[in-house]
Amino acid sequence: MYADSVTILDLIKAAIKEDMPRGDVTTESLALKPRHGFARLKAKEDIVLSGSMPFEQTMQILEPNAKLSWHFEEGQAILKGQIVCTIEGDLVQILKAERVALNFLGHLSGIATHTRRFVRQIEGTTTKILDTRKTTPGLRDLEKRAVVHGGGFNHRLNLSTAILLKDNHLSVMGGIASAINRVREHSQLPIEVEAKTLDEVKEAVQLGVHRILLDNMDDETLRQAKALVPSTIETEASGNMALDRVRKVADIGIDYISVGALTHSAPVADVSLLFDWS
Repeated sequence: MYADSVTILDLIKAAIKEDMPRGDVTTESLALKPRHGFARLKAKEDIVLSGSMPFEQTMQILEPNAKLSWHFEEGQAILKGQIVCTIEGDLVQILKAERVALNFLGHLSGIATHTRRFVRQIEGTTTKILDTRKTTPGLRDLEKRAVVHGGGFNHRLNLSTAILLKDNHLSVMGGIASAINRVREHSQLPIEVEAKTLDEVKEAVQLGVHRILLDNMDDETLRQAKALVPSTIETEASGNMALDRVRKVADIGIDYISVGALTHSAPVADVSLLFDWS
């Protein structure tokens, strides 16, 4: 499902080159000799861990002899002040890798942490929290993995993996029925279709789609829409799904809630690398 290690490794190498196109002139100007020692990754707030793999690979590209000891696994909750990982190796090279490694881990742990907040809001219901394709170019695989670490679920990974007929598809085809019928002429994949009104929900139900995306509906309209949909058809709510709203939507009985904010608006997790230069 996710990109292979070579693709992610290329991404990491590109990030290092972006940060050091002609080396680290500050560190190199100090003419430091190799300094064997330890650095510790510390959580400065409560977080859910994600991104250990790109963090570790970033370190080992610049310091191949680095040994990393992880004290937590991805998806685990870490409390403010706890040490996440201990790194042993040449601290001069680890210093060069610091920012790129922290950028990956802070961003991905931020997504996992933000996702966990949404998941906790709907605990005790049968609803699942989904991500979207609103991801950072080049980082989608890692960001979607972070959503899973936070307890969420992945929607389609990309445009090649699933059929979702949205408003522009419906407009160009002149409506839901013509769009669905055309797709069925060319594909056997399950069909999800977007519906903005109750009439569109009824039409999608009659056409027997796999899932109906209830787009930008208020809570009362969602409740009415859910009542129109048989249990054989899945429901997904999307649009303005804020943290303080998702519980109300889950209590309606919607199967899935998709939240773009999981990836496009997650705060970066506050972590730092502490060096022992003694």
